[in-house]
Amino acid sequence: MNAQLLSSLALSLFFSIAFAQGPSTSELLNDENESDNVVVYGMGYSQQRHSTLQKINKKTVSSLAPKWIYSLDDDRGQQAFPMVYDGVIYFVTHDSTIAVDALDGKQKWKQKIEYDKEALKYTCCGVTNRGAAIYDNKIFRGGMDGKLYAYNMSDGELLWQADAFEDIEDWTGLAMNVAPLVANGILISGVSGGDYGARCFIDGWDPQTGKRIWRRYTIPGPGEVGNDTWPGDTWKRGGGSTWLTGSYDPELDLVYWGVGNPGPYNPSVRVGDNLYTNSVLAIKPASGEVIWHFQFSPNDPFDYDGNNEFIITDLKIKGETRKVILQASRNGFFYVIDRRNGEFITANEFVKVNWAEGLDAKGKPIESSLLKKLRSTGEEVTVWPAGTGGKNWSPMAYDPSKQTAYVNTNHYGFTYKYTKVKYRPGLPYFGVKFDFSWDKDTPYRGYLKAIDPLTGKARWKVPQLTPNYSAVLSTAGGLIFTGTHTGEFIAYDKDDGKELWSFQTGSGIVGQPISWSHEGKQYITIASGIGGLYSRFAGDERLKNVPKGGNLITFGLLQ
Repeated sequence: MNAQLLSSLALSLFFSIAFAQGPSTSELLNDENESDNVVVYGMGYSQQRHSTLQKINKKTVSSLAPKWIYSLDDDRGQQAFPMVYDGVIYFVTHDSTIAVDALDGKQKWKQKIEYDKEALKYTCCGVTNRGAAIYDNKIFRGGMDGKLYAYNMSDGELLWQADAFEDIEDWTGLAMNVAPLVANGILISGVSGGDYGARCFIDGWDPQTGKRIWRRYTIPGPGEVGNDTWPGDTWKRGGGSTWLTGSYDPELDLVYWGVGNPGPYNPSVRVGDNLYTNSVLAIKPASGEVIWHFQFSPNDPFDYDGNNEFIITDLKIKGETRKVILQASRNGFFYVIDRRNGEFITANEFVKVNWAEGLDAKGKPIESSLLKKLRSTGEEVTVWPAGTGGKNWSPMAYDPSKQTAYVNTNHYGFTYKYTKVKYRPGLPYFGVKFDFSWDKDTPYRGYLKAIDPLTGKARWKVPQLTPNYSAVLSTAGGLIFTGTHTGEFIAYDKDDGKELWSFQTGSGIVGQPISWSHEGKQYITIASGIGGLYSRFAGDERLKNVPKGGNLITFGLLQ
């Protein structure tokens, strides 16, 4: 081979790497069916977190072992969703964006955000990040300071930076730790801050330039539909955080995005349904137009949010195949909603519930005597589930072939009573006093459950002394993967919940596992690094010796 040809091939290779344009729109749309890459949060727009790969299965999982461990050089909780594209894993921490070789774990590039440390003192709610979006050779991530960053996937070069808070006079309490989503060519982002009395929103951006295209406030202002559900000017500090990534139905061209709790927690000062808190919004990605909404918990006193992920699937109900979204809500009910029009189909308790006696035909809660007592007197009650929810933020998995959801649930309550409501910038906006309340009849504070979405009943459950706050991964190999606060990454038999394999990662797991393949070999990647609400505030003695420190770990079968 002559020198001129070698030079030409080298130049061609350079340009193919430097100017690679991916993942494309078609690759995003096909993410659930293509196993070599993971390019959409939740392993596909439907957020089923179900892998079709079968090389790691019930028979082979005993030989699963780490292939590499990468230090994240960070001692905060590692909650982010890893992305894989063309042999590279992309991962974010609260301040770093990282690309590592998927096969050997060697760092390719790393970019760090330098925050104003004073500003971080007044942001809601925990310094963390839950992931990025990748599209058109760009990786997009948010920052705690409300900045949105776009980096070149090839070399980490900063391509543009936008400020979601630049036109907000006082953004005290707001933060951006949500993983963005690219849907129909629009980059969509949300914010945290409802617990600190901020009025929250969803933004749509041009992914090429960082120009904001639209903004949708989740708390309607004067003249907007729903503002009459807020007395006086309470809408100004109404909350409605948008801190978890939505799902997208390309056929209907609708994004389903959850909205968080109202502010303050004390509902006596904001009598009404308080739209659109504790709701799901069906949004046109190009315009931010809300096509329909469904509210789970009107006038919520308990921080039940509506943010938990929405799984897109089709279910046969009374002889008819329905296009639905599923949510295991923090309020303790497992919902099935028609995703075309927001029609309520059914919802059933999947954990202990005492704040409601059930739901009416339209899905509105029938309040229990306990909740009525709280509303009328403000005196202390013990409510189930706790404000952290029957399920907290950590996403469930869904196997469409079995029509079963695999969910990490909580088993504890909260004591609640009203206190004086006072807004203080940069501090929690509660107006209630609350504390953890444990079930004295059992040592278990959580369960991994295989749930029938149409009944809420568990087909099997695995008790946990400390509740799991890791996401769940389902595989066609008959396995369920999840992690524990005490550091074990575990594989369970999907059919009966039997533990088949475990690996101690060295720190608590509050992250999101994925599965992917390369040259016919299957791999599983998870981040380890304890953090989050439960580990910080529950006072669980079992966690006092769990060390901090983040790692990204990839497992494969021993060959």
